[in-house]
Amino acid sequence: MREPLEKDELSENLKNREISVGHQILVMALVKLLLNTARRFIYPFAPALGRGLDVPLSAITSLIAASQFNSILGIFSGPVADRLGYRTTMGYGLIFLVVGMLVSGIFPVYWIVFIGFLTASFGKTIFDPAIQALIGRNIPFGKRGRAIGIVEMSWSGAALAGIPLVGFVLDRWGISVSFYCFAGFGALAWIGMMRFIPPDENNGRYAGQVTLISSLRQLVRIRPALGMIGFGFWISIANDALFVTYGAWFEHAFHISLVALGFSTAAIGAAELCGESLAALFADRIGLKRATVIALVLAILFYFLLPIVGGKLPFALAGMFMVFLCFEFTMICGFSLCTEVLPHARATMMAGFYATAGVGRMIGVFIGAFMWKTGGIFAVTWSAAGFTCIGLLCLFFGLYSWGDQNCCKNNKQHPFI
Repeated sequence: MREPLEKDELSENLKNREISVGHQILVMALVKLLLNTARRFIYPFAPALGRGLDVPLSAITSLIAASQFNSILGIFSGPVADRLGYRTTMGYGLIFLVVGMLVSGIFPVYWIVFIGFLTASFGKTIFDPAIQALIGRNIPFGKRGRAIGIVEMSWSGAALAGIPLVGFVLDRWGISVSFYCFAGFGALAWIGMMRFIPPDENNGRYAGQVTLISSLRQLVRIRPALGMIGFGFWISIANDALFVTYGAWFEHAFHISLVALGFSTAAIGAAELCGESLAALFADRIGLKRATVIALVLAILFYFLLPIVGGKLPFALAGMFMVFLCFEFTMICGFSLCTEVLPHARATMMAGFYATAGVGRMIGVFIGAFMWKTGGIFAVTWSAAGFTCIGLLCLFFGLYSWGDQNCCKNNKQHPFI
């Protein structure tokens, strides 16, 4: 019979286990930082890419629009990930990134880069639901907000660190080398993920239950799933309506330079980082549903107050900071809740959430432009407050009788933790 562990040995084993969890979370955050940077770098460097590929700026914006459409197609990848396995699907996502960027580097011609970038972008589209589902399966619900908050810091990290590094490479070595760097780091990320993330368990466990049609039907037939999808859709419309017009507002109201406008974008990145950090620290303690409601109410308040207090640039920047902080906090809590809405089809749920939020962002761009022309910043922010109110109602509709205690059934231990 095995001798019982001494107290010191038990403490050491628990300490090693915590280190293992930390390593895995860190690896996932770094991998997602790479994917987020690959998706976001094209926005600020669109003019430079246009010059490097010898095409007009409109050709690059068409590429951006096409990459956004990937999020809609990604809804079909969710059921595949639930059947195939989450780590396996994440691995395929990185392979898409490597292939797309490598081809773009070898053949820096617009239409080849167009196809290569769409391929790489699709890698992120199938990677994101799988990584959220993996966390949802393996991290207890009471700690999920912290885990997802840490991993999602990669979104703001792309704006604050990843994109500046890409700018340095572009300036020093040009477009092709930047694509090669993405491909090389993507290969390293694949190796690191296979090394630190345990293999998928029970790959065929739900193979008889999870089909493409039946999984997608659950998104509209199960009330919590439908409520969360509506929640993501409406708050995304609201946020992008403001994001697409705030630059015009700042230029019109404060006559600021492009450099100052760039610093305001950095402030938004800092707000996203603060929202992700606060969610990681406090969302689980407050309770994910309660934290989401509080953040939504605060976002509505700041949307209403923004044009009133934003008569001077410092107050306008502070208001924008608070809006984006609340929005990012809300999204982290929303991701965490979605991972438990359909426990048997987590990737399907996350893919549906990402897809409808992506549609909301595209609609928000058009609504924001229309509202700006119609009534200026008041029309933009007050309509955004209204859309966020609808998102709050969707949250109540979906999760009214869905308590945190319903999630405790799936908090058993897994190799991941």
